[in-house]
Amino acid sequence: MFCDYHVHSEFSDDSTRLVEDIVLDAIKMNMQEICFTDHVDYGIKPDHCEFLDAWEDIDLTISMNVNYPVYFQSLNELKEKYKNEISIKQGLEFGIQSHRLKSYEKLYQQYKDNLDFVILSIHQVNDLEFWNYDFQNGKTEHQHYQAYYQEMYQCVQNFHHYSVLGHMDMLKRYDDREDYDAFKQNKEIITDILRYIIADGKGIELNTSSVKYGLDDTMPSQNILKLYYDLGGRILTIGSDCHNKGELGAHIEEMKTLLKNIGFKEFCTFEKMQPIFHSL
Repeated sequence: MFCDYHVHSEFSDDSTRLVEDIVLDAIKMNMQEICFTDHVDYGIKPDHCEFLDAWEDIDLTISMNVNYPVYFQSLNELKEKYKNEISIKQGLEFGIQSHRLKSYEKLYQQYKDNLDFVILSIHQVNDLEFWNYDFQNGKTEHQHYQAYYQEMYQCVQNFHHYSVLGHMDMLKRYDDREDYDAFKQNKEIITDILRYIIADGKGIELNTSSVKYGLDDTMPSQNILKLYYDLGGRILTIGSDCHNKGELGAHIEEMKTLLKNIGFKEFCTFEKMQPIFHSL
């Protein structure tokens, strides 16, 4: 099974790739399944102004969350159009924060019948983003890793409508000093998080964009993947986190060998929020 379970399109504020073009690329690559997971980041982006009567009233320079009705309609149309060539699954990536959980609960309840898959990701804390260093400013590396994992632990304990925990140590994309061992220094809370999500019937993802970003380890790290396996975790998806042409499916097949070496025998796809296991 060749599939990609972390894909962004025109419905994410940081991609311009048309969903149909992505589907056609996937078909050309002989991909059997693809899952779109466009961004929702409450606290730093408003919901799409879907109910305005006039498009001219919308400030198109503002980054917005997914236009949900149009998104799901588009994916449903493509599912029917290409049903004999590829399986298309409908997902979202929730950039969750602990003080915004009610918004995600409401969103999930409104669109749960449309969803196959949800990634829970921590992209910001207290409405402070990582990519521009607003969150990290004024903190030591240890302090912001501690705050990052504490936020993650709080979110997974209080929100349960998701499938996998996304790019669990993605903070290293922005802070990866050689003199700081983020896994060793935070192993206790990482272990607590993994134990909790395993007991909750959730999983993690292996995000192959670590190669694109030039990281010296996988994302999450091989240490986290091994710990997850040793704790009994088996629900695992693989996704490229693609935003641009040429990134779809990147490094997915080669990462399967790494997972086998750790001990994993299967990976997952999802349908209606339920995992389906496939041999690696």
